[in-house]
Amino acid sequence: MTVLDPPRTAPVPPSPPPAHRRVTGTLLRWWRRLTAMRTAIILLFLLAMAAIPGSLLPQRSLSQNAVSQYFRDHPALAPLLDRLYLFDVFSSPWFAAVYLLLFISLIGCVLPRAVEHARALRAVPPPAPRHLLRLPDSGSVVTPLSGPEALDVVEEELRVRRFRVIRRDGSAHSAGSSGTAWPELSAEKGLLKETGNLLFHLSLVALLLGLAGGKLWGYEGSILVTEGQGFCNSFQQYDTYSAGPLVTGGDLTPLCVDLEDFRAEYERDLTASSYTAKIRYGAPGQDGRETTIGVNNPLRVDGDRVYVTGHGFSPTFTVTLPDGTAFTDLSVPFLPSDTSTMSSQGALKLPDIPGRQDQLALEGFFAPTGVVQGGILTSIDPRPLSPQVAIVAYRGYLGLDSGLPQSVYSLDATQIDRGRLQQVGEANLAPGESMTLDDGTAITFSGFKEFAALQLSHDPGQVWVLAAALTMLAGLLGMLLVRRERFFARAAAGPDGGGTVLSLASLTRGGGDSGPRFDALTGDLRAALDARAPAPGAEASRE
Repeated sequence: MTVLDPPRTAPVPPSPPPAHRRVTGTLLRWWRRLTAMRTAIILLFLLAMAAIPGSLLPQRSLSQNAVSQYFRDHPALAPLLDRLYLFDVFSSPWFAAVYLLLFISLIGCVLPRAVEHARALRAVPPPAPRHLLRLPDSGSVVTPLSGPEALDVVEEELRVRRFRVIRRDGSAHSAGSSGTAWPELSAEKGLLKETGNLLFHLSLVALLLGLAGGKLWGYEGSILVTEGQGFCNSFQQYDTYSAGPLVTGGDLTPLCVDLEDFRAEYERDLTASSYTAKIRYGAPGQDGRETTIGVNNPLRVDGDRVYVTGHGFSPTFTVTLPDGTAFTDLSVPFLPSDTSTMSSQGALKLPDIPGRQDQLALEGFFAPTGVVQGGILTSIDPRPLSPQVAIVAYRGYLGLDSGLPQSVYSLDATQIDRGRLQQVGEANLAPGESMTLDDGTAITFSGFKEFAALQLSHDPGQVWVLAAALTMLAGLLGMLLVRRERFFARAAAGPDGGGTVLSLASLTRGGGDSGPRFDALTGDLRAALDARAPAPGAEASRE
């Protein structure tokens, strides 16, 4: 009889998991990678690298004038850098992406560790290992005291050193050949090391939250204020401003600042030593209070800070028309083109002259200490020792109502190129000197005033960031200075049944070589046991 083998069938491949499980598994893997400490460190490094362009290149939020100067100095490179947001680094999409990923990574990494550490704070020290003397730092001490008495001495010494101590009667792995359980002791200290680690990272999260809050609810504006003039805290009055997405005009602090006097002091090498501005501040409609602010001494009021960020000169002109109509005290800030000598350039625009269809404008160069070299006016000193101004007068159409934006500190070059603005005169003038145009209009350089570059900033997260930075420092000190240490002791019957043999061991994490510390602690324990012993002569050996 022939027995036929059963037909062989191909093994059935396991069915793939459902699609939702595959998606969930992929998301979990990516979440674990994102919340790993290694990823957080990489993102922190990327954030530091991303901030480098913000410190090397001028930023619009800090100085629009510096950005404009960079465009003039590097006309080919600047547009490319601008497309990469390198003049707005800290508000760029790529910086925000790294910032948010770091924030999520830190939260996902630190919060589970914080929960685990909270459980460890409530947990008792673990039991002593079975083979205690196999640990790197271990030894034994022989004492005539009984086992419980010897452990009492050890416990007292460890508690003096701020160990958490727990006594155990014994366990199965500590029983001797006779089956008797040997009493043992476990102690640990240094949990503040992990506390400092968590405090550091939680403070970093708080720091990021404070910075984010400052960006969302903070604002700042910059303005050039000439002596005798002022401004109120309104977006419409600032030359440049930036505000968080959650800030509206009604959220701005009601504050007005008037610049009464400005002083710039210089060293012997003509470098600026101090800028001080005498101001009057208060709510709109009030007389206000006087104070003096400087570069490192801002005005602080109602969460706002008013800084002095720079200074310059505002030449003053008097324009007298042929019919005798005079426009006096016409002053406009000239922006410094050379901060070492405070040579400045600017423009004065007169779009509305009664009885005339054409418009008048002056474009000039101001030299605080003017010297004519080769027919060209230049400045050799930042102090106003011999002020002079070189002006070029234009008449025609300024293009202010064309709908196209233009700088208030310079003329529109396209109007000059198209012939809509025509040059009608030029001259180098000292204070009190005049230039007369072809139609009889007289332009007199009557003097100058100084202006201060003021910046008003409001950052609601400033105190939060300061507190987070201080707690980060405290956590870092805990990480570096505190040792995580565990100590174990087990009592066993001594040789010939007399006395007790104490097996001692320790485990230390962080802080370098732990051998000398263990030897010192063992020596102290030996001395304490000998002092408690009924008779001297206790022996000790180190394995």
